[in-house]
Amino acid sequence: MTAPVFVVEEVPAGPEFVLDGPEGRHAVSVKRLNAGEAVVLTDGRGGWADAVVKAAEGKDRLVVTVSGVFEEAEPAVRITVVQALAKGDRGEVAVETMTETGVDAIVPWQASRCITQWRGDRGAKSLAKWRATAREAGKQSRRVRFPEVAEAMSTKQVAALLASADLAMVLHEDRDTPSEALAEAKLPAAGSVVLVVGPEGGVSPEELAVFAEAGAHPYRLGRSVLRTSTAGTAATAVLLARTGRWA
Repeated sequence: MTAPVFVVEEVPAGPEFVLDGPEGRHAVSVKRLNAGEAVVLTDGRGGWADAVVKAAEGKDRLVVTVSGVFEEAEPAVRITVVQALAKGDRGEVAVETMTETGVDAIVPWQASRCITQWRGDRGAKSLAKWRATAREAGKQSRRVRFPEVAEAMSTKQVAALLASADLAMVLHEDRDTPSEALAEAKLPAAGSVVLVVGPEGGVSPEELAVFAEAGAHPYRLGRSVLRTSTAGTAATAVLLARTGRWA
């Protein structure tokens, strides 16, 4: 198995480092790591260090010896998924699985057909949950560059994001709207791909028009229609395979 990942504010240069706080407690009291076991320390922004456990102290201090410090380069093709807000915990499910799959950024979108509304304290708490989910899923999937989770955007703000992308896409399943298969889309060799995933009720005709004006075209995954909590993950997998990041 690959070494477990723990998050630090700054990647230590070594030669020795003490992992404490919540991460240290998780390493010592939950993972029960022992001397000689390998760990990875990351800042979640691409920086990481290989380390070996020297000793566990108390309930929340792990002393490690750093053997190497590295930097993971940003991908040539950066994939951002604009994820419509979903009811219940389906939003967190989408964030978790997209992170595990390898998405680079996630943008919460307040679509017109969203049942859930992010307002005031509830919105702040929901955003914090999405960001915490991305962080934990990044650790679980052994990533050292976690996806950025942006502030929630309006349709107008999403349109501006699409207009700035090298490739702008909207997942859309509608017999009346011609769409291209995502598996056959012409992808850039480098740059940004922004993909919109609508809510359970779908992307409205008005939103489609706004996005089309921004340069986004509709694409389909296949014959079946996926839920909003799984569509982004499936689409990300297709794009990662086609850009060579899953090669």
